[in-house]
Amino acid sequence: MTTDPIRLAFVCVRNAGRSQMSAAFAERERDRRGLDVEILSGGTDPAGHVHDVVVDAMSEVGIDIADRTPREIGTAELRTCDYAATMGCSTLDVDAVRDEVDVRDWALDDPGGADLDRVREIRDEVDRRVIALFDEIE
Repeated sequence: MTTDPIRLAFVCVRNAGRSQMSAAFAERERDRRGLDVEILSGGTDPAGHVHDVVVDAMSEVGIDIADRTPREIGTAELRTCDYAATMGCSTLDVDAVRDEVDVRDWALDDPGGADLDRVREIRDEVDRRVIALFDEIE
């Protein structure tokens, strides 16, 4: 019997910081644990590129996200997910999908415009939350 992969979405407005870090950490956890998980990351109003300071902070922990491009995500795509984490700023109507999707609002500060020390704190909190989510899924 085959089962569909679990689908996770990480959503914010610009898809240039928190949701990109979340997706990268989720990919790492999926690979570490050998799980069948599909990971989506998107924004409701995507930026032109991932914040440079976020790229730098992730590089410090051995994860290269320099080539990632922010992308749009909408309610229809969100409905196809099992879990969704919003970063505290999404303009999506997540209430419209709560009956279908396990939605969490992580309410993380935006790393855009923050200094590297603050982005490190946000990065480490994202990492902890992703690991906790995977502990639940597993």
